[in-house]
Amino acid sequence: MSNLVAIAYDDLGTAQQVVSNLGRAQAAHEIELDDLVIVERRGDGKVKLHQPSMAGAGAAGGALWGGLIGLIFLMPLFGMAIGAASGAAAGALTDAGVDDKFMKELGEKLKPGGAAVFVLVSQSTPDKVLPRISQYGGEVIHSSLSEHAEETLQEALREHATA
Repeated sequence: MSNLVAIAYDDLGTAQQVVSNLGRAQAAHEIELDDLVIVERRGDGKVKLHQPSMAGAGAAGGALWGGLIGLIFLMPLFGMAIGAASGAAAGALTDAGVDDKFMKELGEKLKPGGAAVFVLVSQSTPDKVLPRISQYGGEVIHSSLSEHAEETLQEALREHATA
């Protein structure tokens, strides 16, 4: 079962840095994400969703499997190319995850110029992921975590804000 966590930041740049760190954590297999979205509340009050493409991840996975299958048939490059293309297509067509309407409603509660990172986490190693995100501060505005886990996350974010 996946957990939804939304953390608010003062600006879009900070949210983008957090997403970048989460991408590195995912590449290091420290976290497994089902969805990742940045919600920005612009100065004029409008809410915009920034959804990083999952096509790249699909292409990488497809290339790996395609290469392995290609090795079996002594055509690894052809297998990688076919696997990457099908993986990218599958990643681009997949829009499973957090409901856009829900994210926009929560985004309307952000202060103008603020942003929030929404992540749907299927699996993580908290002792490795927390240091990656706590350095940016932030405030948990929504989560499906247990009370204890949410308090631990909020405390880690708060510690950075006061440091």
